[in-house]
Amino acid sequence: MSQIQFPQDFLWGAATASYQIEGAWNEDGKGVSIWDTFSHAAGNVQNGDTGDVACDHYHRWPEDIALMKALNFQTYRFSIGWPRILPTGRGTVNQAGLDFYSRLVDGLLEADIVPFVTLYHWDLPQALQDEGGWPARSTADAFVEYADVVSRHLGDRVKHWITHNEPWVVAFLGNQVGIHAPGLQDWNAALKAAHHLLISHGQAVPVIRQNSPDAEVGITLNFTWAEAATPTSYQTARYFDGYLNRWFLDPLYGRRYPADMVATYTEQGYLPNGLDFVQPGDWDIITAPTDFLGINYYTRTLTNDDTDPHNMGSRRIPPQESELTDFDWEVYPEGLYNLLNRLHFDYQPPKLYITENGACYNDGPDANGRVADTRRLSYLKRHFAAAHRAIQNGVPLAGYMVWSMLDNFEWAEGYDKRFGLVWVDYDTQERIPKDSALWYKDVIANNGF
Repeated sequence: MSQIQFPQDFLWGAATASYQIEGAWNEDGKGVSIWDTFSHAAGNVQNGDTGDVACDHYHRWPEDIALMKALNFQTYRFSIGWPRILPTGRGTVNQAGLDFYSRLVDGLLEADIVPFVTLYHWDLPQALQDEGGWPARSTADAFVEYADVVSRHLGDRVKHWITHNEPWVVAFLGNQVGIHAPGLQDWNAALKAAHHLLISHGQAVPVIRQNSPDAEVGITLNFTWAEAATPTSYQTARYFDGYLNRWFLDPLYGRRYPADMVATYTEQGYLPNGLDFVQPGDWDIITAPTDFLGINYYTRTLTNDDTDPHNMGSRRIPPQESELTDFDWEVYPEGLYNLLNRLHFDYQPPKLYITENGACYNDGPDANGRVADTRRLSYLKRHFAAAHRAIQNGVPLAGYMVWSMLDNFEWAEGYDKRFGLVWVDYDTQERIPKDSALWYKDVIANNGF
């Protein structure tokens, strides 16, 4: 078997998000987030689970950094909890929140782990939601204030910044489908939210650059690889590509909103007043030059003649012979290879990072305390190989962050779904590195496998 070797200086690590691991939801001056509100309302999350405690990372971060170092992590992608910094979204700064992240960053640097910071991973302060949330343009201004506060405080030490994680999820799952916070079902509100997320990104980029000299600044999008299973379902696959991929990619890279999607949304009545939320100068703001594009990839979208393009739930069930994760997502590494090539050759970001890729398998410890998650190990190995093939084509992939470091609160799924390299006992907070984590440790040590 041939050795797969990654480029020198390739960054290996894993990712988490504040609400999913920190807990301490009402400690040390933290404000209420939309996910606090959403998870505390009956019926929104499996089993009534909340992120109140989660993995208790807020108190156990030194232990978690020690674990990362033991697993050879070179980088750690984490998000800042906006309500910890600005409890009401703007105005008064909560020093205890800044101090927590400052200690975390210092701890990572002492362990020779590169901090990779995401400013927004979905935990909007509830006070801003009460003022209209992301469908209101004023939220973009509040985000820039927040980005300024954080980057001024941490910018001397943090040199990798992501403005937003998966704005599609924020806009559409939160404001159109309604299965994520704040739980709205309003197409027009979702499209406004998408625009204001892009505006806030573009406005924040120069602010971060000013506060964090020599830093890399980018954004992370979630992607699907959309394919038609039949010749007659090509247009439906193209619709999903527009809905999930191009609606954010095109404006970020100077192409404005895709004309086919604007026409479809207008025809469906989702844009009753057209693109009235676009103001003069917005396209220049959104296309602020960035240093990298973050890629979150898990599976593909496969359409057939029965697929309803306006119903996310109607995406075709994968072919019968397909391998599925415990989330019923198809394992499709070829989609990552295709996606990396498409992004490089069609949009030409200067650099790419895989900021999330991983799989849900709920394997737990055996009688000896070993977590033999062989399916996750296989999933990662095949996706690493797909990424390596893309690099050989000239794709400027610079790093890989597995989702996730720890089993954690999986949003609307609560604690039912486990994506972690490390198994977590939510009652005792014991952490056990799974077989996949021990294999990954060797991958990092050898910069290949």
